[in-house]
Parts: sequence; structure tokens; C-alpha cells
Amino acid sequence: MREPSRSGAKAGVEAGASSGAALAGAKGARFADLGPRIGSAAALIATALVALYVGGDAFALFWLLAGFAVSWEWQSIVGGEMALARFALGGAALAGATAFAAHGGGPLALVALAFFSAVLAILAGPGRRLWAPAGLLYAGSLIVSTNVLRHSPDYGAISIAWLFAVVWGTDVMAYFGGRLIGGPKLWPRVSPGKTWSGTLVGLACGALAGVGVVHLSRWSASATLPLFFVGLVAAALAQAGDLFESWIKRRFGVKDSSHLIPGHGGVMDRVDGFIFASAFAALLGGLRGQESLAAGIFIW
Repeated sequence: MREPSRSGAKAGVEAGASSGAALAGAKGARFADLGPRIGSAAALIATALVALYVGGDAFALFWLLAGFAVSWEWQSIVGGEMALARFALGGAALAGATAFAAHGGGPLALVALAFFSAVLAILAGPGRRLWAPAGLLYAGSLIVSTNVLRHSPDYGAISIAWLFAVVWGTDVMAYFGGRLIGGPKLWPRVSPGKTWSGTLVGLACGALAGVGVVHLSRWSASATLPLFFVGLVAAALAQAGDLFESWIKRRFGVKDSSHLIPGHGGVMDRVDGFIFASAFAALLGGLRGQESLAAGIFIW
């Protein structure tokens, strides 16, 4: 039997090396954005946790600035007439809503947002009369829900910590689950990177992370099973918020809401899921009629 020629053997080795390099490159490409994402996320998480710990005006200011950024990005995305004036008016409305919500005036904050939303609809002009005010309500819901929850007696701080655990846990584990497991896409027309595997892993891990944070606190007696299911709903809504923001960007032909955060795009790209989850938590707490909004999440 003829021995393989040196040239043939060399070609085989080179082909094997090329295929190995290609495989390594494909694996590396899955996590190509991981470095900037980790650095930016670490800074954002640290700032959010400090604001939560300090509470009071520092907490309100943190979320007001986030609301300003979301409002500016939204008005920039949807375009239309008098975008700068709409942002300025929306900023005033968000500042007023923050002042109300941070001092027990949640209903007044909602009234202020509704009033200014009507004014924004007039300023936006044809074709944007629904989109422009929707951005103010979107940013305002973040500000109002976080502040009314944080300022709830006893359960205020843990309610925000629970939301952080659920939303961040869902986001992180959906990212890794989707890239490591792969499989069918969740909604490729809107978010090509999301998979069913990543979504399901993210939901379960986010709900478990929420339960874990609560049980490590002095509220460890909270009912585990109801809290887990509430966490699942909040995690699912966080994923829905991410899809909603992706749909908005595709609707207006924008890749990122802005470039404020390296590796992450804009502020909307980071808080989209948190907006939906925090609004759900505040609404659930209000509907359950416990001693405070935040108590309604934990007392069953």
C-alpha cells in the first residue's frame, strides 16, 4: 500500500489546523463582546447598588438620570418635530414625577406624566402623536415604580434588591445559556440573537436568584413557592421588555438606542427589561393591598 506523500500529509495537517482555528474562532465570536459588556455592567451594577444602599435622594437621583437618558434616546429614535423641545418638556415632567414618587405621591406622579404626555403628543406632529408621549410614559414608569417600591416601609430595599437579582440573573444566564446551548431562535425577526434555550435558562435562573437574595436577607421567612412564581413572571416580563425595545428599534431602523455604554449600546438597551419588571412589581403590590406596595410582593 502506498504511503501518503509528504505534500498530502502536510495538506491534511494544514486542513486540520484550519478547521481547528475556525472552530476556535467561532467559539470566540460567540463571546466577542463579553469584555466590554462585563466592564460596563460592573460599573453600572456598582452604581446601582450604592444608590440602593444609600437610598433617599441619591436613589431618586440615580433613577431620574436613567429616566432622562431613556427619554432622550426614545425621542431620538422616533424622531419627528421638535425633538429637543419634547425632551426638555419630558425632562421637566420626569423631575416632577420623581419628586412626587419619592415622597409618597405615586398617584400624583402618574397624573403629572399623563398631563405632559398629552402636551408631547401635540408637539410631536403627525405620525408621532402616539410614539412621542409613549416614550415619556416608558421612562416615567421606571422612575415611579422604583421610587414607590424603594420608599415602601420595611420591604422597600429588599424589593429593589429582589428585582435586581431577577432581572440581572435572567439577563446574564439567558446570554450564556443561549450561546452555550444554542438551538431555535425565540423571535428572529425582532431579536436574532435570542434563543428558546437561553430564554428558558434565564427565566429559571432569574426566579431562583430572586428567591436566593430574599432568603439571604432578614426576610428569609417569605413564602418560597409564591415568590418563585412571582419571580418567573417578572423574569418573563423582563425578557418581553427586551423584545419590545428591540422591536421599537427595528420599527425605526435603529441598531442601538445610543452609544452611551460601551459594549451595551444605550441606557434603554440596559434597562428595558427592568422597566417591565419593576412596573409589574409595583402594580402587583398595589393590587394585593398589603401594608405597602413592596410588601405585596413578599407577604402571601
